[in-house]
Amino acid sequence: MWIVEALIGLASGIAVGTGFVAFLTVLGIVPRLMQLSHSESKLRHYEAAVIFGVLFGIYLSFGDIPIQVTYFGLIIWGLLHGIFIGMLAAALTEVLNVFPLLFKRIGVDGFLFTLLMALVLGKIAGSLFQWVIFTR
Repeated sequence: MWIVEALIGLASGIAVGTGFVAFLTVLGIVPRLMQLSHSESKLRHYEAAVIFGVLFGIYLSFGDIPIQVTYFGLIIWGLLHGIFIGMLAAALTEVLNVFPLLFKRIGVDGFLFTLLMALVLGKIAGSLFQWVIFTR
């Protein structure tokens, strides 16, 4: 039975990893960041940062050893989270320019505002549900 669980875990990890890489690739976060900061020569540093960030996230999710962080460390941690979410939001706004073209092609351009509001309200409802129900 443990073999089946291991295969399911491996397949799930591969699916999530592939989705993460596709997400970064489609949004073009790293190339856009390099372009805006004029740091194209630091490509290897960006690659290493993404790889180590993913590995550290995996450790935090599945590691057994707790990490003690001071209040100053929490402030830095929150700042880094804010920077990441801000960059992600900026990348998503560039991708949102694709929605009007897509909606026009499939013939639902009259419902653009309604569909975008459904996306936004769904995200808000999902976030509230997670925080209210699962984070107690």
